[in-house]
Amino acid sequence: MIEEIVRFILSNFTLTFLVIGLLFSLVAIARALKPVTAAMVVEKLISWHVFWAIGVCFFYNFVMHSIFGKTAAAFIGWPDSPFQFEVGTASLGFSVVGFLAAFRSFDLRLAAIVGPAIFTLGAAVGHIYQMMTAHDFAPGNAGVIFYLDILIPLFGFLLLWLAHRYSLKGEP
Repeated sequence: MIEEIVRFILSNFTLTFLVIGLLFSLVAIARALKPVTAAMVVEKLISWHVFWAIGVCFFYNFVMHSIFGKTAAAFIGWPDSPFQFEVGTASLGFSVVGFLAAFRSFDLRLAAIVGPAIFTLGAAVGHIYQMMTAHDFAPGNAGVIFYLDILIPLFGFLLLWLAHRYSLKGEP
């Protein structure tokens, strides 16, 4: 039972880190000075989202594709290839920007969300193509990761929009 839970958590790392980011946000909101404003809630959500769903998540992706490439490829339903290392180093770049941006300016957070969003939305298109043409329904191609390749960028864009909206209102 424990082994299955750990396997699920590690195999569905995008979900894991999204949830951890939300939990960190909730704790930060609960610990914040009162009154709690909408702007402060958005600030906590976007900070921890960028830290966990971009920074930590893409670092994990770097490790998996660079060090455990054969395992990552098999999970996706592909043979191992030298492109694993290239995907890994791209993920490392996204991770570094995520860590730098987590508690910084709107513009840096914008960059931290847009780059990986283009990557994961493109990956989602690739997953659909592989499902349709190669009938690849491996968990790493058609499972939770596929859906989160779409959901996480949309959530990030929503947070960016809300952060921009509240910064224009001048709400503290």
